[in-house]
Parts: sequence; structure tokens; C-alpha cells
Amino acid sequence: MIVNDIAQLIEAAIKKAQKKGDLPRFDIPEVVVERPKDVTHGDYASPVAMGLARYARMAPVQIAEKIVNRLAQADYLGEATVARPGFINIRLSEAWLARQVETILAEGDNFGRVNLGQGKKVQVEFISANPTGPLAVGSGRNAVIGDTLASVLEAAGYTVQREFYTNDIGTQVENMGKAMYARYAQALGIAEPDPEEYQGEYLVEMGQAAAQEFGDKYLHVDRDEALAFMGQYALDKIVAGIKEDSALIGVHFDRWFSEKSLYDEGTYGLAFNKLSAKNMIIERDGAVWLRSEDEDDKENVIVRSDGRPTYFASDIAYVWDKLVKRGFEWAIYVWGADHHGHVKRVKNAAKSLGLDPDWITIVLYQLVSITRDGVPVRQSKRTGDFITVREVVDEIGPDAFRFMLLTRSADSQMELDLTLATKQSNENPVYYVQYGHARIASIFRKAEEEGASMAGGEVTLLTHPSELELIRHMLRLREVIALAAETLSPHQLTYYAQELASAFHAFYRDCRVVSDDAALTAARLKLVKAAQITLANTLHLMGMTAPERM
Repeated sequence: MIVNDIAQLIEAAIKKAQKKGDLPRFDIPEVVVERPKDVTHGDYASPVAMGLARYARMAPVQIAEKIVNRLAQADYLGEATVARPGFINIRLSEAWLARQVETILAEGDNFGRVNLGQGKKVQVEFISANPTGPLAVGSGRNAVIGDTLASVLEAAGYTVQREFYTNDIGTQVENMGKAMYARYAQALGIAEPDPEEYQGEYLVEMGQAAAQEFGDKYLHVDRDEALAFMGQYALDKIVAGIKEDSALIGVHFDRWFSEKSLYDEGTYGLAFNKLSAKNMIIERDGAVWLRSEDEDDKENVIVRSDGRPTYFASDIAYVWDKLVKRGFEWAIYVWGADHHGHVKRVKNAAKSLGLDPDWITIVLYQLVSITRDGVPVRQSKRTGDFITVREVVDEIGPDAFRFMLLTRSADSQMELDLTLATKQSNENPVYYVQYGHARIASIFRKAEEEGASMAGGEVTLLTHPSELELIRHMLRLREVIALAAETLSPHQLTYYAQELASAFHAFYRDCRVVSDDAALTAARLKLVKAAQITLANTLHLMGMTAPERM
């Protein structure tokens, strides 16, 4: 990335200034290079001179001037200036900027990728909604955050696996079996009481389907057998529905992991034995507890007094499965903010197993409210008490669903306005960004009609301020991907996409692409093609389509 090149250039200039006696000897701290708040100051700025004042014992402005005087020549360096109280401002060479169009064209679909991860094996586990009903819109935000984060990490050089953790054992499955049996019996005309849980219309529909498929067979078997079967039947149907809903918004998992497998395959036993060997197990009040060495985290029950493992027991085994059995070097969980109390205990569980808790990162997201013209939308009748992903996607489409749910940082409250998401105007950021790509496609259709092409185009002809500004924005994609990967903040892509689209629309306003000047037309078509690549790559990272027409 150019930002790293500039940092290295400044560091080399400091070393040269020390060698020549302009600056005293001292250990050089990390050289920070950032984009200035005021773009008139240049493309990049470094405050390094202000941090060196106490070592060099001179004014930051003087230090900055001595560094600038020792900067080596670089093809990307247009101008380096000093601004009070000691900033070094860097302006990129316009000729170098124009040449980057060829770089983007050459890299194509790979443009924007960086190698921060160097192949590090990462698992992103997300959604993992309890399989007790259709996918709710809150879980849809989980899906969008997790899937986009996985894409960003892949673009940043990590080896990524996407995983859905299915809670397929325990009390909720038992309760689902009871509710499912009640709806099945009712569908056959039996006066079974309504279930206390899972009262949505979707379960009534499933009961009717079961009655049609099995007749009254499960009214005449042992009740426990019937409940177990109905629990599994409901689980399978709901998981199949979650897979369909996930695919509807472009989310596909590498693995659907079964909680039950932790016990069937002995992983829980291995983890328990590891804790026992490390003297981390306590037996008290007939239950089994995990000893806590963290004064801020109380001891937690692993096995209840009736012998049933807790959800926390599964969490411990799952950590062992991820980091030891399957060898992931980094496990990322995406959870709703209401699970914040479990973060510390999962990390402490890893520590108790002898693993580094820093190998685990838990991204917490706030829930979503649905509005129409700012008015809250009532809850869904079909689900009983929540709005589903499918209901929203049917109204606004998968692209708008993904973009809108990604426009805020995970820890921010999210409001999805259905009216805004379907507007075909610049007010709607989804439309604004995708229209940029469609406009590019229309330019190439016009060029083809008029017999123009980008063949032989000389990018040195790209000198207009709007052309150069568009290139500057395109080159930022690498930095945005790096930032989003380093901070686990995929929402950065939505801001970038809007800024890139704005730069393109400004270029389109200021510069006629297909004109009587064949040479300039060819050069500008190359620029437009580079913009199309950059915008499409950004949209695809967000799991969105890049439309040819709108």
C-alpha cells in the first residue's frame, strides 16, 4: 500500500538525517501516515516530527524540514511540504496517479487485495440462531456483518472458514418437540393445549405438514418417542429454512456444525479431561463447576446436579474443537449485544484449557428496528413476535438488505427504513452506489455504438482534476480493506462505496468520456473501466450485485 511506502520513505529520511548529523541519534518510533482532514493539505500527512521533538530537542517544524530535505526521490512523490505545528504533508505525483489506472486494469478482480493475514487460518462463526423458528431480521444483521467480515478477511490475505453453529440438543429442542407435537395433534383434530413457547403461525403450518405426511402415526406411539421425533422433525425443517433464508441474502457456509457432535464425537470429554488435569474443575452442591481465576468472572456450572451439561459446557468443548482439534489460529464469533455477559467466560474458558484467549475475538452487534417512513413496523403475525429476513427481503431485495444493515458499526443501533431502501433516488445509498456501476455499463454501450474503445489509450492524458480525484478514491480500496480487516469493521465498505460513487458521478459530470477526441476517449474509457472494476470489487465484498442496467 502506498501509505506504507510513504512511511518507509520518511523513516529512511530520518535515518539519513541522523547519519548526516541533521538530527541526533535516537530509536525511531513507528512512523504514522494518515489522510489529512483538510484535503487541500495533500494526499497524506505524518505527525512524526511532533513525536520526535523530545528526542531531538528542537522544534517539530525544524525536525520536519530536516526530514523533508532528506526524502529520497520516489516515482509516486509529487511534493512534500511542512505545515505547523510540524506536519509533513505529501502530495502524490499526478503522472504516477494516472499510471495506476493500468495497475488496476491489470489486477482486475484482485484489485484491492492486501496480504495482511499471510494465509493465517481464521474461522468466522456467525448467525448461529437458535433453530426454533424462521431467521429473524436481527439475525439478518448478524449474517451481513459476519459474511462481509469473512469476505474482507479473505481479501486481506487470511484463509477463512464460515461456520454456523447449530444448537441441536438441550431444553430448547425438547420444548420445540412439545410445541411441534401439539400443533401436529391439533392438525389431526385432537384437543391438545396450545404450546407455551413457539406460538408463531409457522409452527401451525409445520404441524399441518407433519399431519399430512405421517397421518396419525405419532398419536399411537410412546409419548416420549413422539416428542423426540417431532423435535427432530421441527429442527430439520427450521434448519432447512434458515439455509434457504441465508442463501436468499447470498450467505453460504462452509460448515454447519452440530452442537450434538461435541458429545457424540468425544470432544466434550477431551476438553473436560484437560480442565480436570489442570485442576480447574470443582464439584459443589452436586454440580460440576469451572474454577475461575478471574475475580471479575464468577465460577460457572458445567454440569448440572441432574447430570445434564450446560450451554457453557458446550461452549468450552466448542472452543477446544476450533482451536485445537481443527487448528484455527483465530476464532471470531459474531453475537448479539445481549450476549455481552458471556464474552469474558468464553475467553476464560480458553485460558483454562491452556489456550491464548487472544485467539478468540467476539464481535457484538446491536439489534435492528424496522420502520417505514420513520414509523415502527408492527411485528409479524406469522412468526408470533418478530419480523423475518424473508419478509424484509421480499420487500426491498437482498442488495438493499445487505447494504442498509451494514451502514452502521456493529456496536451502533440500527434502523432499517423500508421506504428509503426502495427509493430510486440519490437519497438511497444503495441506489446511488449501484447506479454508478450501471452508468459505467451504459458508457461502454454508447462507446460500442460509436465505434470507440479503450485500446491504445494513453493514461498520461488523464490530467483533469476530476479524473485524478477519481483515481485517488480508487486507490483507497486497499487501505479500506486493510482498515476493515484490522478493526473488524466491515461497515467501512459502505462509506467507501458512497465516496467512490460520488467521485465517479463528479467525473462523469465534468468530463465527457466519448467525444471526437479519439485519444482522450480511449484514455477515459480506460479510467472508466478501472472505476468499474473498483466499484464492482467493493460491491462484491459486501455480497451485492453490480448491475449493468437500472
